Amino acid sequence: MGICLSAQIKAESPCNTGLSSKNVSTDGTDLNSTGSKVSSISVPPTPRSEGEILQSSNLKSFSFSDLKMATRNFRPDSVLGEGGFGSVFKGWIDEQTFAATKPGTGIVIAVKRLNQDGLQGHKEWLAEVNYLGQLYNPHLVKLIGYCLEDEHRLLVYEFMPRGSLENHLFRRGSYFQPLSWNLRMKVALGAAKGLAFLHSAETKVIYRDFKTSNILLDSKYNAKLSDFGLAKDGPTGDKSHVSTRIMGTYGYAAPEYLATGLIKIAHLENTILWSGLNPI
Repeated sequence: MGICLSAQIKAESPCNTGLSSKNVSTDGTDLNSTGSKVSSISVPPTPRSEGEILQSSNLKSFSFSDLKMATRNFRPDSVLGEGGFGSVFKGWIDEQTFAATKPGTGIVIAVKRLNQDGLQGHKEWLAEVNYLGQLYNPHLVKLIGYCLEDEHRLLVYEFMPRGSLENHLFRRGSYFQPLSWNLRMKVALGAAKGLAFLHSAETKVIYRDFKTSNILLDSKYNAKLSDFGLAKDGPTGDKSHVSTRIMGTYGYAAPEYLATGLIKIAHLENTILWSGLNPI
């Protein structure tokens, strides 16, 4: 993300949905028993406290020692990436018990560890737990669990083997190759479906950080939106006004922001596909 917000205990305006939550493997496979992907949704009239968010989330609560073991003590060679929140480490856990396992066994996870000296803090961490702990959609990254222990704040996600769209657009190397037009259109459609779900009449969540580094790709190049630290509720009922302060990265503006008429749009088009790179 990269935007500094004050670290407060209560989330800004989290939603309370009734969506079912599932455990997903590295390629998006459901780890729980079969069932409907999406159930009914209910939105509360008031923001929820930290305790309410953590108690009602469908997430695994990990201990710091568990994640330390899963990531091999947060070894530098297991770092997948870094951002305003902190570093993301590769780890392994058992598919059924979620206990730490040896590298190469169980399922692969991505563990995001909050940097105490970084640009973001507890508020963004809590917003991530609030939204991804309740929302399920094939085009949202799966949050498996979290760790809240002393000063430690960590988030545990499904592992996305292809990394971020940003890497494929702007990096070169043996692993990151230019995307074909077909793959670019597949990624664009997947990201659009994720946004459409968030903006649906039932969900009404404004993402506020739509950029290539937050669009992650699984092994089949299916796009999933990640990083919900800046997300907030959209307008509901007679609450038609939404704060129009631009957050995250310039480039995309949610329709709910435009509807208020109080924002000056500097950019309406995002350049995730039209970055100037020559297609293959």
